[in-house]
Amino acid sequence: MRMFVRTTIATAIAAAGIGLAAVPDSAAAQSSNPGCVSPPGMNYMICNGQRVPKPSNRVRNADGSWREESKQGNCIVIREKSATGEFKESRRCD
Repeated sequence: MRMFVRTTIATAIAAAGIGLAAVPDSAAAQSSNPGCVSPPGMNYMICNGQRVPKPSNRVRNADGSWREESKQGNCIVIREKSATGEFKESRRCD
């Protein structure tokens, strides 16, 4: 009986340790960490050696239309899609 209790406690402690070790990775992936690096032209960042999707700046409306802005060099690319399905892309270089 004593061996069973020790094994159960050791298993519970190990499981808690693994669970706590996974929490900081997921929290770092969701936060906008300034230490993350984004390869040029890619839609992901590298944080702590792991690929993390870039946060999207797409604004969606209730009617299904959306608008997003992204920076490419000195220009800002604006992509819009209307509720009827019409897609429009424009560039603004300042």
